[in-house]
Amino acid sequence: MESRGNALIFYGGWDGHEPEAVAKRFQKMLEKHGYHCEVCEGQDMLSDRERLMQMDLIVPCFTMGEIKAEYCYNIRYAVAAGCGIAGCHGGMCDAFRQDVEWQFMTGGQWVSHPGGDGVDYTVNIVKGSGPIVEGLSDFAVCSEQYYLHVDPAVEVLATTRFPVVDGCHTSNKPVDMPVAWTKFWGNGRVFYCSLGHHDDVFEKSPSAAVLMERGLIWAEGKARAMELGLSQKNYLDLV
Repeated sequence: MESRGNALIFYGGWDGHEPEAVAKRFQKMLEKHGYHCEVCEGQDMLSDRERLMQMDLIVPCFTMGEIKAEYCYNIRYAVAAGCGIAGCHGGMCDAFRQDVEWQFMTGGQWVSHPGGDGVDYTVNIVKGSGPIVEGLSDFAVCSEQYYLHVDPAVEVLATTRFPVVDGCHTSNKPVDMPVAWTKFWGNGRVFYCSLGHHDDVFEKSPSAAVLMERGLIWAEGKARAMELGLSQKNYLDLV
């Protein structure tokens, strides 16, 4: 199969999220569609900005930890130029808690999961929100239910209703928390899905796997720049 594009998947951080297993699952999803994947442990590869600029997609699977300012800048630069970025659960939106620039680019940050693991809840598809969720119906999940602080600029694809379990947040009105969204960072596409506490979530809830796979493919490439007829320079001076 002819290569459709280049993807960098980097993993590490907290082992509880099974980063290597999730990284390999995403690798299979992408290779099925003809992508060439580099799967790397740690963050050393992020020091090479020119290497990142050759990528069509970056997939972080790195919960908690820290990232050097230079490495975060290099990723933001590549995404602003048109490289996509996509990830799930804590591997992307609880990756680097101290780095607000990372949170700005990705569109949200985990703050809690009331009830911990093993919570039964429903993922509600936002009908008509885009091709990523076309044909999908609401589906049940038994996992962590992520409560996030979310960028109001995101386009929400799926939500979940809080509260489901008791906690101090129940003093407030019920809310529909985003589960999956898209946004843009310069010329680059951003996709996030809060499912994926353990790798087997994508087997136990097949719709979650479909959602994630479509999101990865949507985020890839220089499509945003081509759509708008913009050059890289339009955004690179602003990173």
